[in-house]
Amino acid sequence: MKLKKFYLSTCFALLMLFSGNLFAQADGAKKDKGEQIVDMDERQELKSDAKKAVEAFKEKDNSIQEILDRAAGYAVFPNVGKGAWILGGAAGNGVVYENGKVVGFTELRQLDVGFQIGGQAFREIIIFRTQQALDNFKKGNFEFEGSASAVVWDEGKGEAINFKDGVGVAIMPKAGVMAGISVGGQKFNYGEVQ
Repeated sequence: MKLKKFYLSTCFALLMLFSGNLFAQADGAKKDKGEQIVDMDERQELKSDAKKAVEAFKEKDNSIQEILDRAAGYAVFPNVGKGAWILGGAAGNGVVYENGKVVGFTELRQLDVGFQIGGQAFREIIIFRTQQALDNFKKGNFEFEGSASAVVWDEGKGEAINFKDGVGVAIMPKAGVMAGISVGGQKFNYGEVQ
């Protein structure tokens, strides 16, 4: 009985911890385009980290460069942290590029429910094949469906990225162990460069 109470209270605490930040802005409360996603003093470091993340993807398989060159734009998340114990969450900040230039910053939030355990850090690139897909992302409150998947870009075997509605995702694990990486349920906010 004590174990069951502990289990339920732990699940409830994790739910409250993750749900506050993840859903505060998701339900119709768009961030104002003028509102800062990333603090001004952190932007330069984030841009530098994003550049290093793209280089890491290219080291594994240089074909990513051609895909990025043909895209209307892309978002680079150099460090996404994901942790789970039954209830999981992920978070990270990123840089949004259009025509090879930084146009904004974005934040990623994700909440997962189901059997899972572990922690992981990874890089993520979201590629917008069409201008419409990029424009939809830039409107704010963008979200991946629960069935959304990503290509794991690892050990020199960059596979073809699958695009759905003009959007494709590539992920590269950095550290940690987790049964799998899902992008379903990821939610994003966007703020233009000021």
